[in-house]
Order: sequence, then C-alpha cells, then structure tokens
Amino acid sequence: MIETQQLCKRYGELAAVDGISFRVEPGEVLGFLGPNGAGKSTTMKMIAGFLAPTSGRISVLGHDVAREPIAARRVLGYLPEGAPGYGEMTPLDFLGFVADVRGLRGEQRSGRIDDVVARLQLASVLHKPIDTLSKGFKRRVGLAQAILHDPPALILDEPTDGLDPNQKHEVRALIRSMARDKIIVISTHILEEVHAVCTRAIVIARGRLLADATPEALEARSRFHGAVSLTTLNPLALKNGLAALPQVAAVEVDPQDGRLTAFPKAGQAIFGPVNDYLTSQQVAFSELQLERGRLDEVFRQITTQPEVQA
Repeated sequence: MIETQQLCKRYGELAAVDGISFRVEPGEVLGFLGPNGAGKSTTMKMIAGFLAPTSGRISVLGHDVAREPIAARRVLGYLPEGAPGYGEMTPLDFLGFVADVRGLRGEQRSGRIDDVVARLQLASVLHKPIDTLSKGFKRRVGLAQAILHDPPALILDEPTDGLDPNQKHEVRALIRSMARDKIIVISTHILEEVHAVCTRAIVIARGRLLADATPEALEARSRFHGAVSLTTLNPLALKNGLAALPQVAAVEVDPQDGRLTAFPKAGQAIFGPVNDYLTSQQVAFSELQLERGRLDEVFRQITTQPEVQA
C-alpha cells in the first residue's frame, strides 16, 4: 500500500501540507482534489521522494521513503506537474535513457519501450525533439516514462492536462486498465475525471484533508442528490403543481436555461411521483433525469468552509 502518517511540509510560517494521513490499497485509484495551492502537488512530490517532509512518515509498498529512498522509487512511477523532460532529446532517446536508469536490458527494454509507445500513441513524434512537441504530446511522453518499468504504484499529477477530449478518453481508459493490479494516486482539478477513473476521492484545502470518500458518497452530500430535473416549454406553469406533491420539498427553475428541478424531502424518492404527475397532466418534456448529486457543488462547499470549521 501507499500510506502517509501526519504528513507536514512547512515553508517558514506557511504550512503547505498540514497533518495529512491516508492509505491506498492495490486496486484503488485515489483522486486528489483541491483548489490551486491546496497542497496536492506538494504531497505527491513528498510521496515520490522529490521533497523531504518537515514531519510525518511516508511508506510505499513497505519501503519508508526517508530511510529507503531508492527501494521506494524502484516500485513507483511518477508523472510530475508539467511533465518536465529533456527538451533536446527525442521521445525515443528519453525513453531509452529512462529505461537505462530503471535497469531495463535487452528484450525487456525494447519490449517495454514498444509497449508504452503504442499505448500512448507516440509513434508519429518518436524522432522529434521534445521541445518542439505540443503540450499534449509532452504530457503523453511524461506518462510513458512513468509506466515504462511497469511499476506496482503510480503517482500521476494532472495526467490529462493539455490533452484534447479524445486523448483524455484514451489516457483514462489506460488508467482504468492499469488499476486492476496497481495502486494509483491522481491529482486533478477536473471533477469529471473523478467519475471517469477514481474509486475514491480525497479533498484537501489549505493543506488539510477535509474529506475522504467514494465519489458516490461525496455526491450524496449534494442537495441535488435524488432530485429530478427536466426541460419543458413552460416550466413556470409546472412549478406549483410539482411543489404540491407530498414527497417534494421545493421546485426551482434555472433562469439561464429554464431547466426545472424538483428536490425531495428527506428520505423520499420522487422520480416515480414526478413522472406520474407529468403523465397525468400530459406535460410535454425532454431530458427527465434523476440527479445523482453534483460534485462541483460539494467541492465548493467543502473547500470554501471557514478555516475554523476545517
């Protein structure tokens, strides 16, 4: 597993990371969420051994990062923020260099390079200087070096940053395929990424861990959890009728797009009653949807709470 215990990093009076403890088991994909400056990248750099913590302990697959740094790095693949590389090298040169550093030799070396080139679709840029590549290709080269030695644990800082929608889909599919037998920690500010690849999410702000739950459990905190939304030609005419249903607590109409949302009373399921009412009134509607909760709302609620409460 990867485990941190009361991890802290201070720069003078500033606590960039303040007492963060968590553990990640094989088969889990942990999403690290937080606003800019929350301490996500600092935490990941400490796990990867790039930064020494002010206090606390980090263990990677049984290896203490402070006492056994080489052993910990051998079992870890790390994609840093920005995916830095050697700009004068080509991706092939760079991957060959990383393979040598990782101790890969012979057929294993060439086989692993061929595998990551195919997985990250790097063949078209394999012989171009890294400095001339787009941000998306640089990101893919960075991810290729992180998985080159097929490590049992991965630390990925913003793995889809700079990728177009198709590339994001491919990288997320790659992460899901690797997650079956690896420990993966992903830092991201893209909330849709949590749904796409994460089995669990940690929310941090001001260097502190504020929430640790599955994406579904976080969504259940949203006031939209269990709500029903729909689009209709005359939402205002429908509002009072839906509000009168005994299971409905409130009905709101979005002034921007006219979308109507009915919110349930505590413990009530309202999809059936709302659908029955629409049918009985012969209301023409589109996109009738049961809301599972909105992660962006929960994220704002958690990360903007006063520091005293945090």
